[in-house]
Amino acid sequence: MKLRQKIIFLAIVPLGLAFAAIALVVRYQAVELARQQRATIEAAYLAGKNTELRHYVDLAQHALAHLYDTGRSDDAIKEEARRILADMEFGDDGYFFVYDDHGRNIVHPRQPELVGLDMWDWRDESGSPTIQHLITLAHQGGGFEHYLWRKPSSNSVAPKLGYVIGLPRWGWVIGTGIYLDDVEKTLAQVDHQNSGHLRRTMLLIAAIALSSALVVGLAGVLLNLSEHRVADAKLRQLAQRVVRSQEEERARLSRDLHDGISQWLVSIKLQIEAALERLRGTPEQAAQARLGFEKTATQINGVLAEVRRISHDLRPAILDDLGLAAALEHLCGEWRDALGDRSDIRIVFDSEGNIGEGAPLSDIVNTVLFRVAQEALTNIARHAHASQIRMRLYGGHNLVMLQVQDNGCGFDLGQVDDHSRHGIGLRNMRERMEAVGGELAIDSSPTGTSISAIIPRSSLFLSPHG
Repeated sequence: MKLRQKIIFLAIVPLGLAFAAIALVVRYQAVELARQQRATIEAAYLAGKNTELRHYVDLAQHALAHLYDTGRSDDAIKEEARRILADMEFGDDGYFFVYDDHGRNIVHPRQPELVGLDMWDWRDESGSPTIQHLITLAHQGGGFEHYLWRKPSSNSVAPKLGYVIGLPRWGWVIGTGIYLDDVEKTLAQVDHQNSGHLRRTMLLIAAIALSSALVVGLAGVLLNLSEHRVADAKLRQLAQRVVRSQEEERARLSRDLHDGISQWLVSIKLQIEAALERLRGTPEQAAQARLGFEKTATQINGVLAEVRRISHDLRPAILDDLGLAAALEHLCGEWRDALGDRSDIRIVFDSEGNIGEGAPLSDIVNTVLFRVAQEALTNIARHAHASQIRMRLYGGHNLVMLQVQDNGCGFDLGQVDDHSRHGIGLRNMRERMEAVGGELAIDSSPTGTSISAIIPRSSLFLSPHG
């Protein structure tokens, strides 16, 4: 990510998070306020309905008082009471109903087909034994009950609030009810209005956030236009450095070929020509020719070893054939052979975990870790004066880590980083790790140095082109 993009990103993301937090808080407060408002309105409606129902039942009780207070409980007096209650209606859906203590319906003006039925075990659509509850409330001195009942005006089942009292001498339960669907419609309208207000508020916050992000983005673009030239200059310097690195590598290969292999081949050619001349001479000269051919064969073996060394320096074949762990173990073995005359140095290689679990590591990741290991061993040989070297390759679910430790004299990391000519190897390792999205951690003290190259899982299987 370019510097301009980073600045814009770092400016817009906190702004977006702040607006998101504000939106969440506003939404939570609005929803909570709407809930409280709904509860308040519902409580006020129900309180009014409760009072209204009490007045209706009191009115019915007063209408029957001249009959009930006579102390009579014969059929004639009860029939008169039934007639009075059946005639008392209020509105399209207001009426009084009467049940006896056993659940038999006595009065029901809107549903006369229920009169005389035993409804003790009747349940509404929610499964509630409504009649039993109403009778129980009446025996307890009266009370309110929520249940579902058919609404006469619409002939549909609707929620209803009923209020009942008892007439113990007659064994009656008298009551009435009010349908609450109008209350639910009012509350639904309140919810709809609150949802609309909340939606408009969220859209307004989103519009403000988007406008702010656009302003910040535009300001970031304008602010970083001047950085474009600097970035181009750095890019040109990097390109020049890549070209120089390529030319230096070509020069090194040219020197190796010219100073080593080329001279050996010329020497071998001359020795072969001389041996061929001797073969045509005396037996003594022929014997000398055979010795010359044996020497030539030895030199050819040296040329082959030099070619393998150059090829290995460019890219070890074992890295492609057997993988990173085998290549690193082979590298440690080569260093043991190279330091064979220094028996006081001990090199150990360990591999733990599953390297490239699920898919092989990409070629670029393998190469970067191998080059880091080569550079680390080279630095140890040149500067550390160590007697023990341990290389460890660890593969986990989330990362791959290469760690190289020694017990050498260590170095001052700050001084190395500040010096323009020192620490080139360390800078190369860091740049290689950054190129594949990894990290290089260095810990050095007078008791030794530890270099850890860590590549996260998101970068493990990148293609060579990124």
